[in-house]
Amino acid sequence: MTEAYIYDAVRSVRGKGRKDGSLHEVSAPHLSAAVLNALKSRNNLEGHAVEDVIWGNVTQVGEQGACLARTAVLASDLDESIPGVSINRFCASGLEAVNMAANQVRGGGGDAYIAGGVECMSRVPMGMDGGAIAVDPSIAIDNYFVPQGISADIIATEYGFTRDQADALAVESQRRAKAAWDAGHFDKSVIAIEDINGLPILAHDEFMRPQTDMQSLGALKPSFKDMGEFMPGFDKIALMKYPHLEKIEHIHHAGNSSGIVDGSAALLIGNKEYGERMGLKPRARIKSTAKIGTDPTIMLTGPVPVTQKILRESGMEIGDIDLFEVNEAFASVVMRFMQAFDADPAKVNVNGGSIAMGHPLGATGAMILGTLLDELERSDKETGLATLCIGSGMGAATIIERV
Repeated sequence: MTEAYIYDAVRSVRGKGRKDGSLHEVSAPHLSAAVLNALKSRNNLEGHAVEDVIWGNVTQVGEQGACLARTAVLASDLDESIPGVSINRFCASGLEAVNMAANQVRGGGGDAYIAGGVECMSRVPMGMDGGAIAVDPSIAIDNYFVPQGISADIIATEYGFTRDQADALAVESQRRAKAAWDAGHFDKSVIAIEDINGLPILAHDEFMRPQTDMQSLGALKPSFKDMGEFMPGFDKIALMKYPHLEKIEHIHHAGNSSGIVDGSAALLIGNKEYGERMGLKPRARIKSTAKIGTDPTIMLTGPVPVTQKILRESGMEIGDIDLFEVNEAFASVVMRFMQAFDADPAKVNVNGGSIAMGHPLGATGAMILGTLLDELERSDKETGLATLCIGSGMGAATIIERV
């Protein structure tokens, strides 16, 4: 089978996903176009330079609706002969786009692809698509639907994680993110976003709160306690499915959960012949990809079984992985991953994660894979694994090796 390589990875800075966020004036097509243009200029992608653009996006309505991938291509400087296809695997959409591109290349379905994703959460709020999994009683009731924050608290309750542990992970994420930015660890991949006049709008991840400490987090009220215990009473639904828990411990709040932000990211994926023809040097080989379905109520445990699956299918063990990027959707997701594999915290999210910098849903998977690649190169490590939990109960993972 043909090997698939990563030739480049770029991401935008992340802006606060609110109306007063710096990127609120930038639409999803134009934020996508910014990273597509960066890939084009960095790699001299003229004409029909890639087979397709595979673009992840979660809330596919309004300006993020229709085929956003094709809209983004037309908004960019890429040649109009390049098509685009939009995909949605919730929070892993950006990673799934990369995995699809890699597997197309490996199967002979084209020499090269651009893959990634976008989410403008300040302009298209999460959930405004009204998906049936949450609002159709015939589906939601049968599957014991609860919101993701309740799921995160179920994980904490099931596996014995405390509020202090979650807050400590959040403080460390903030510390690592600031240290990484100060040391220039993101310089290779991050692009600033400019307005139509070429003037800078934002050049640094905006959501970060490096002053965060245990005391400031301790003052925050649990975000999901009221919806769990009172109206609409999701704890009762959870306890119907997991009666052994007796009570849900609500430990998550805005400070130890991922931030709502705007952002976009893209990778250039191709075979060896493509790189030789284009004069490009591969940075890493995509060794393996995987996805899996999991319990839709606890929902966010997917990184564990999908990692078990990808290691098994690759003939690898957890000790073969040098670095991990586990999306920080909620603190308990990362803690459960480290607990399940007895993973060294010094190898997990070494430059901080979505708790500190934010989680632009459809883009995050591509972002963390680019961060992983940069860190493997910076620290002279060989093998990395990126994985995300996914709404409604799924997991996705990718293993890359430097070349």
